[in-house]
Amino acid sequence: MENKNVNELDVITLTRELGKKIQQEEVYLKYQIAKQNADNDEALQKIINEFSDKRTQLSDETEKPEEERNNERIQQISREMRRCYGEIMSNQSMINYNEAKEAYDVIMNRISAIIQKSFEGEDPETADYSPSCSGSCATCGGCG
Repeated sequence: MENKNVNELDVITLTRELGKKIQQEEVYLKYQIAKQNADNDEALQKIINEFSDKRTQLSDETEKPEEERNNERIQQISREMRRCYGEIMSNQSMINYNEAKEAYDVIMNRISAIIQKSFEGEDPETADYSPSCSGSCATCGGCG
């Protein structure tokens, strides 16, 4: 660290302080608790594993040469995946996790945008996150 100038060390120190402050924020704490609860929810983890297995089965079946593919099996696996997905998304631990993650992402997007825009020369007092939507979820970085 001897090669670092004083101003750079001040910025790193302030960034570390920001990191500590983030970890004390309610949105961060709620997210961590919701994540832990989802990870510990045995019923949720069981259905997530089942969904993952179905996804692997579907991939295996669809990657077969066309003459070996079983379209009825593909449809059956797809139905089972939709059922699993519905169970996952209706599980209260997953609902709580998704709500906490959404709030967490909003704050993280704002923090990242303010820092990035400050590096680009914008006024840190007015720099903020500006969500934009192209209408295509395939290219989306997430709604804020």
